[in-house]
Amino acid sequence: MRLWSIHPKYLDVKGLVALWREGLLAKKVLENRTSGYRHHPQLIRFKDCSKPILYINAYLHLVCDEADKRGYKFDRSKLGKERARLGYIYVNSKQIEFEWNHLKGKLKIRSIDKYMEYQSLQRPRVHPLFKKIPGDIEEWEIV
Repeated sequence: MRLWSIHPKYLDVKGLVALWREGLLAKKVLENRTSGYRHHPQLIRFKDCSKPILYINAYLHLVCDEADKRGYKFDRSKLGKERARLGYIYVNSKQIEFEWNHLKGKLKIRSIDKYMEYQSLQRPRVHPLFKKIPGDIEEWEIV
């Protein structure tokens, strides 16, 4: 499971679809509707929020926005009708750097056009639900 901190616009088709699928799984875990993945480290930052379900829904609505821009049809009804106005989830700058390098490695293998488009980009945007702050790779990240 990978719930990217970087903006979903950088993901290739496979990455965006995987993010949607894995995000829906994360939502089920947070809603206690599945027994698997309960202790997955990618969920920690959502579990630490005051309203985890609202945060994962907001996260996934923004993934849907990116899918819409590309002409894909993700089923937004799985998220409920409302988009809550929430504060940010803070993410460390080194975490963003780690994820960016990880994604570029994936793009180099499976989507060379996307890789070429972004290979020289040093400071990718973060997912709009997150706010970057100075700091190391997150403790929950599996390095």
